[in-house]
Amino acid sequence: SSLIPLPSSLTPHPSSLLILALDGIQDPGNLGTIIRTADWFGITDIVCSRDTVDAYNPKVVQATMGSLARVRVHYTDLPAFLRSLPQGTPIYGTLLDGEDIYTEPLSEGGVIIMGNEGNGISEEVRKLLTHKLLIPPHTPTPHPESLNVSIATAITLSEFRRRVKKT
Repeated sequence: SSLIPLPSSLTPHPSSLLILALDGIQDPGNLGTIIRTADWFGITDIVCSRDTVDAYNPKVVQATMGSLARVRVHYTDLPAFLRSLPQGTPIYGTLLDGEDIYTEPLSEGGVIIMGNEGNGISEEVRKLLTHKLLIPPHTPTPHPESLNVSIATAITLSEFRRRVKKT
């Protein structure tokens, strides 16, 4: 397979390494944009569920604009990966019933999970979250149902990097 297996060494320290995890992303353009965005924000590893689109799909490769050469994309059993993390590792997920990302405390390290375009984060993965985040709409109701997952990823990574500045 062209997919990179998950190395046993990929265990984020709860206080330093930020890893992006993707749960069932299907659209090649979204995955490519997410990889490019992760590269921009200094994310070196993306862990994908096995049902996420292949990172070497030509549309994904094109959308990364070269970032695929700098970001390692791993495919694994996502719930098993999350259960294997060191005790105390923050596991963030973006959900429509989460807490406001702009007021919630965020850590320098941990895992940020972004879910499928239509269904969000799977139930099995949702149970493993330690922090549920919401990007609140700034329009009165009715507002759009949700954000595109690649845009939501960019907003989420930007907020983590803005708040947790390296010294």
